[in-house]
Amino acid sequence: MLAIPGIIALVVFIYARPQEFFERLRVVPLLYVFFGLAAFGCLLDLRVGNTRLRATPQLPWVGLFFCWASLTVLIRAPRAAPEHILGLSICVALFLLIAHGVQSFRALHLVAGTVLGMVLFVCGVGAHQGFAPTGCVLIDESNPADTATGKPDGRPCDTPRSCYFGDAEPGADYLCEHIGLLGTTSVGRGRVRYRGVLQDPNELALAGGVGLPLAFAFGQGKKRTFRRSALSVLALALVLMCAVLTGSRGGQLVCLAVFATYFGKRAGLGGVLLGGVLAMPLLLLGGRSGEEAVSSTLERIECWAEAISIWRQHPGLGVGLGQFVEYHYMTAHNSYLLALAELGLPGMLLFIIILYLSAKIPIAVLQRISSAGGEAENIRVGAPLASAWAMALLAAFAGLAIGIFFLSFTYHYVLWIYLGLSGALYSAVRRHDPSFRVQLKQRDFALIGGIALSIIVFVFFYTRWKVG
Repeated sequence: MLAIPGIIALVVFIYARPQEFFERLRVVPLLYVFFGLAAFGCLLDLRVGNTRLRATPQLPWVGLFFCWASLTVLIRAPRAAPEHILGLSICVALFLLIAHGVQSFRALHLVAGTVLGMVLFVCGVGAHQGFAPTGCVLIDESNPADTATGKPDGRPCDTPRSCYFGDAEPGADYLCEHIGLLGTTSVGRGRVRYRGVLQDPNELALAGGVGLPLAFAFGQGKKRTFRRSALSVLALALVLMCAVLTGSRGGQLVCLAVFATYFGKRAGLGGVLLGGVLAMPLLLLGGRSGEEAVSSTLERIECWAEAISIWRQHPGLGVGLGQFVEYHYMTAHNSYLLALAELGLPGMLLFIIILYLSAKIPIAVLQRISSAGGEAENIRVGAPLASAWAMALLAAFAGLAIGIFFLSFTYHYVLWIYLGLSGALYSAVRRHDPSFRVQLKQRDFALIGGIALSIIVFVFFYTRWKVG
């Protein structure tokens, strides 16, 4: 399939961010070059018959979400509209290219394998960084409040104080952090991270946790080989190590959700409990404690309370796409509440619908395979692959549903890549079984409304209890 090279290049670019450590690449608009390459490949695939114009279940809802989000910012903050609409357009384009440009299990294997490769790469950099020596990090003078943009100056250190002696620049501010590969540095007293969209330790832990099921899918091929098993073990070790070194409590909950999903599928409620027990060492070894952890928790609760307050003042349209930080000094630290505050209740519902449908697709695939009879014999051809990838994406969305409750991931590229992978699974299954469909029914809408209401009510009373 001719679109696959462009899609793979996009995934590598988004995760690895090569332009940040190869300065010569900064002058080339690689993001748009790869988008163009992938889009051109999709057109060629349609032309030669490799793919068909076949809508995924999320497509109309993604279109409505994009239009509604664009409308909110055009009304609330027209001057800021082009920048934020462009950012959301990239997310939507990622979804469209992956969900509709990948229409076979072989193509899904290649794209998901690239995502897994990038997850192993960034987690490997994070694991190395956690055990690397500490060095002085010069904070960017143009934005001293942002400690995420500092650069190592090559001097070793034991404490931040030692960086202010010797060859220190007069008047400059320093941190003492672990210096990793590719010029990466830890942050917040040793919490590992990567670059670009994964420069926050919590986001790196989330990306690793939701990528872990992809390794399990590769390990569940038709023939279990040493290489497949080794890949699963390597991925498990790197992701768990990275989750501990990031100190991300949310990232560890993501891993717990992934384990619980797999064990729950095999052994029901007992399996869920067993998955939780096996994940206990991760929860005990990782995470933060003390004053820093308490401060972080209170800060997040304050952001949640502010999101509810903003929505109550602007219940219909919200404050507009990308405008939350214009009303509060930090982002919402919750994807559902960010959508609620910026896009109003309609935007939040549309966002949950997209997530719900993306999780329902792998569930429907698993149900289809288990109940397939003579009338659905075609799906049996790809049943082993379909089952493995459906289970992997179901576990990934279980982790995402929990992880994004603590992070502002509403418009994050990584989330929209996984939405695209769910659509690609749907397209691949329909290639074998054209009668396969996934639709929202009345009870689905009732459940989605219940989820939205539960989030709002829970956060409202929880924040009032915590901060008054």
